[in-house]
Amino acid sequence: MEGAKNAAISAEKNMEKGTLSGKISAKRMAFIAIMAAVICVASPFSIPIGPIPISLANLVIWTAVYLLGAVDGTLSTIIFILLGAVGLPVFSGGAGGLAKLTGATGGYIIGYIFMALVAGFIMEAAKRKTIPTFLAFILGDAICYVIGTAWFVHLTGKTLAASMSLCVTPFIPGDLIKIALSIAIGMSVRKALMKASIME
Repeated sequence: MEGAKNAAISAEKNMEKGTLSGKISAKRMAFIAIMAAVICVASPFSIPIGPIPISLANLVIWTAVYLLGAVDGTLSTIIFILLGAVGLPVFSGGAGGLAKLTGATGGYIIGYIFMALVAGFIMEAAKRKTIPTFLAFILGDAICYVIGTAWFVHLTGKTLAASMSLCVTPFIPGDLIKIALSIAIGMSVRKALMKASIME
């Protein structure tokens, strides 16, 4: 009888753990979906200044990474890109479709994935301390530019110097501002969600 009782208690605990795990999983999925939606809404707003427009996409991606961490922030980014790939007008200027991803500037969009992943892992290792996180986001931004510019050079045949002057140099000051804003926004929102016991 005692053995059966212990087995029943153990089974009940396992069921509780499974339910709790399911709730956590659902919450994570909800956060990922919400941030993917926010990226999709913000990204089309852009200012065309050349081949690459000034976009809000990286601002929201950095914010998603700060809030959700490396893996979930990257998943939000991937969902955003996949939605754009199937034709939804979620890229800068309201563009969408595979042609945008395979075009001259598509490498910068794909670069968002590696930007989020690398920056997120470094941020987490630094426990979201402000200066290391700022530097991590700069490194992620640089990786995005390397991938995007390499693809741009490959498709357009322009020199590296010309490509940098068109697609990288004009955006550096704005990106630094957006990184600082994303950390400030992420810190504030994360603190509020943790205070409300919505986020751990």
